[in-house]
Amino acid sequence: MQSFIHRLSQFLTSWQATTFLVGEYVEAEIRDNPLFTFVDGIFWLSQVPERNSVVRKLQIMKLRGQASVPGLHTIRISDAGLQAFSRTLGLLATKTKPARRRRLSLGLPDLDKMLGGGILEGDSLLVAGPSGTGKSALATQFIAEGMRHGEPAIMAIFEERPQGYTDRANTFGLNLKSPQQTGKLEILYLRPLDLSVDETMQAILDAIKRVGAKRLVIDSLVGFEMALAPGFRADFRESLYRMIGALTGAGITILSTVEVEDSFTELQFSHYAISFLTDDIIRLRYVEIDGQLRKVLVVVKMRGGNHSKDIREYVITAKGMVVIHPRRTDYHALITGIPQRTGPRKAQENEAAPEPKATK
Repeated sequence: MQSFIHRLSQFLTSWQATTFLVGEYVEAEIRDNPLFTFVDGIFWLSQVPERNSVVRKLQIMKLRGQASVPGLHTIRISDAGLQAFSRTLGLLATKTKPARRRRLSLGLPDLDKMLGGGILEGDSLLVAGPSGTGKSALATQFIAEGMRHGEPAIMAIFEERPQGYTDRANTFGLNLKSPQQTGKLEILYLRPLDLSVDETMQAILDAIKRVGAKRLVIDSLVGFEMALAPGFRADFRESLYRMIGALTGAGITILSTVEVEDSFTELQFSHYAISFLTDDIIRLRYVEIDGQLRKVLVVVKMRGGNHSKDIREYVITAKGMVVIHPRRTDYHALITGIPQRTGPRKAQENEAAPEPKATK
């Protein structure tokens, strides 16, 4: 067999024929089998079962005379055939960030002021907070504001179906249906079995090309992680780094949401330790004031310039998120979730308090 393969490869090469030889081997056979020295290229295909999922991978182990991308690449077999997703997909983008970048509005004038006029075009913004604090509402307002300025957009959602997402936006007076009909907005619902980050990247890049998108929402990173096959979750942070770098490098402005639990001892931004991946961070949280559970926000980080250090209260209304003006100054320790009043009302309460009775 070895002699036959050797003579066959020489014969086909002399006729300048491009030949694919298909065989079934285990990984241990590659090391000592001389057959693998005759060929110019080796594509190694494998499938890895983990828990209830099966993920197919491709590795270019050898390719004479030209460079190749090292590492394992995801492949998927469907009715359309075999599709490969390079692990460097999008990193070689032809577009670059403009030299003078505009500031983009989030759709909340007071929040834009806190950000020094808005977020810079091509930045990545992380909105972190517990469930119910309005992360998706803020993301929807960010997209709707872009629509008002003629900026096409993509929304990659993982926790809610597109119809429900559109209907909920209508309750805030934000019309997402018309832009979808005119091709200015595309909502991607990415929940196939055994999803990979590279596959998601391909779907987003294809959608960006279709609509010419300038803004992107990923809602949410927790849902994104849960949609992945178990084997990809271990490398989620590294994959997210490649994905965000590729998209912002192409000049796309990204708003990602992530759910975090409120703690009374720390101000956590994400349990993924990915804050270094983002240019800007807005933290939403609950606080208890006068026996009510209220919401506050703070701009934690902004690489593009100075930002407000104020902690501002906000409410979710029929028009979406609204930042309350002016900021509260009669409380301290707001980020603990159990602030204490230090303003005029506290002084009045002290004055009204009865004098303690003397005891014998």
